[in-house]
Amino acid sequence: MNYMKITKCDIANGPGCRVTLWVSGCEHHCFNCHNPETWPTTAGKPFTKQTMDTLIALTAPYYIAGLTFSGGDPLHPANRETVMKIAARFKQVYPEKNIWLWTGYMWNEVKDITGIENIDVLVDGEFFYPMRDLSLQWRGSANQEVIDVTRSLESNRIISYKEKQ
Repeated sequence: MNYMKITKCDIANGPGCRVTLWVSGCEHHCFNCHNPETWPTTAGKPFTKQTMDTLIALTAPYYIAGLTFSGGDPLHPANRETVMKIAARFKQVYPEKNIWLWTGYMWNEVKDITGIENIDVLVDGEFFYPMRDLSLQWRGSANQEVIDVTRSLESNRIISYKEKQ
């Protein structure tokens, strides 16, 4: 898997201060995508053991709420295995922190991926420009869902994420 960059303190892609891994590879090619440079799976640089060690170290501080996967599409078939290995390792080291993941795939297309249970919140669906709504939290268009993965897997239906007050 390739990745474009790691953002060390991201406050736009999930609650709190987070570390975001921007992966390469996306087959959705949404109109007005804000990261078209991430579409080719060959963009960026290879994700290595050293990259994993860096990611784990960057997420260590107490003020880092969790890890975010964005891109590209973390659930592009070329990325799934590596992303799920990263998620499993992160949860092993930081079980108290959460993982958010943005994907253009629909929940029903990805809910059975091995390791998906390590993702806490998944934002699904392609960005659809005619439904763009800047007032929406955590998503760009009204067709996208912000899904509580644990509760959705337990109930076998989509349960929307609700931020704790």
